[in-house]
Amino acid sequence: MLKSFEVLKKAIDQVGAKEIAADLKLSTALIYKWCQEPSDEDDPSVGGAINPLDRVQQVYDKTKDTELINWICRMANGYFVENALIDEPHDVRMFKNIQQIVKEFSETLDKISECFNDDQKITREEAAQIRKEWEDLKRIGEGFVFACELGKFN
Repeated sequence: MLKSFEVLKKAIDQVGAKEIAADLKLSTALIYKWCQEPSDEDDPSVGGAINPLDRVQQVYDKTKDTELINWICRMANGYFVENALIDEPHDVRMFKNIQQIVKEFSETLDKISECFNDDQKITREEAAQIRKEWEDLKRIGEGFVFACELGKFN
């Protein structure tokens, strides 16, 4: 996984540090420091400057409030999906995992049908219920794929 300064450098290089600095009304030097590797792993302010991604992570680490992450994802036209916890051995649970994905998919379809069949419309409140079911399905699916990537089914 890329480190925060690497992610920022890659993004900023697409536009240019001077343009970012001008838009944010910050010095170009600070933008460049955000894109440098800290020389001290325990103190990211040594070498490069503590960058906005590091700050957001610090706030999240302190609050554990996923709405912070959700907000950022929505600004990028997306949604945050938390990975399912992989707390049980998965080597003998392959089909149980697949059954869970099918069950979640069925619940999502049931919620859509329930909301629409009432009055042939889906209200904002009903859309929020559908979103919750959809996020559950994505979380379970992502947990399964993550377990596959970890070699849990070998």
